[in-house]
Amino acid sequence: MVSLQVEKLEKFFPPNVYALRDVSVSIRDGEFLVVLGPSGSGKTTFIRCIAGLETPTKGRILFGDVPVVDVERGVNVPPAKRNVGMVFQNWALYPHMKVFDNIAFPLKIKKLPRREVEKRVREVAEALGISDLLSRYPRQLSGGQQQRVAIARALVKEPQVLLMDEPFSNLDARLRISAREFVKSLQRRLGITTILVTHDQHDAYALADRLMIINNGVVQQIGTTDEVLNNPANVFVAQFFGDPPINLVEGEGRGDHVDLGDLKIPVQAPQGRLQVGIRPTDIYVADRPLNPGDIELAPGRIVLVEYLGFTPVAVVRWERTEIRAAMYNKLREGDTARVFLRKEGVKLFRDGVRV
Repeated sequence: MVSLQVEKLEKFFPPNVYALRDVSVSIRDGEFLVVLGPSGSGKTTFIRCIAGLETPTKGRILFGDVPVVDVERGVNVPPAKRNVGMVFQNWALYPHMKVFDNIAFPLKIKKLPRREVEKRVREVAEALGISDLLSRYPRQLSGGQQQRVAIARALVKEPQVLLMDEPFSNLDARLRISAREFVKSLQRRLGITTILVTHDQHDAYALADRLMIINNGVVQQIGTTDEVLNNPANVFVAQFFGDPPINLVEGEGRGDHVDLGDLKIPVQAPQGRLQVGIRPTDIYVADRPLNPGDIELAPGRIVLVEYLGFTPVAVVRWERTEIRAAMYNKLREGDTARVFLRKEGVKLFRDGVRV
């Protein structure tokens, strides 16, 4: 296995599209990095550059200490020599080949001896629990089984790096959960350096050692799930990552509080116009505070109760301000509610950047 170093990577598509801008990240040997962003943000271009399927406009990519791309020096190692395994969004299995031949295809391209091919295919099939499927065609497999075959094909050549491009998007919700668990346990067992790109934050919660949040080709933040969730670098990260979505309201910093006009948030705040971010898990409706140190705000009126998972979320309105808050009592729409706040959960932004 190997570590990866990406330095000031850029990819420009004429006439005027920057898919990646100045992307830099260090990925540790054996780390599971999840690249998260909306559609069109540059996620797939990023891993295609690592795989060698796209040629960067600028920058360097190193596998360990060995550069596979160095635009300034004219280094660009062909994809076949990078020893990278890739799992695509649509799995791309050959419909006319049986499972065995689908998995064996990369080895046959390398012209490995038949006995070695047979040995490797059976070893990886056993590891992925698909030994009994080797004689079937892809059309005879379920979605989850096809996904495992695609992963087996990527792993059979014993790659230094495993790249996965939205590998769960074709699975239904229940199968998606078990597929994520399988991929995580497999990656841990093999210790292979893995990069997965996705727009689904639940993939990130389940899999990531670290996250790289990207938007419009620019890296917004790199960190653990906890760091990104609780210390977002900017408004985009705060809004994009987190479920239920963060509350974001405009206010005026007054030193010892933020004035929302009809509601005061009692936290230290710089003077001037601010955006206040509060996750629904940090503000709640209850009969009494749940934790020592939680602060009671002015009472609000419940205008809507939503079920987003097991904990209901109340939309609480004051005069103009509306905030979604976790709900820990039996109040109904129209009732006046006591509202409590975890001060440390308040995030302040100015011009879209964390202050």
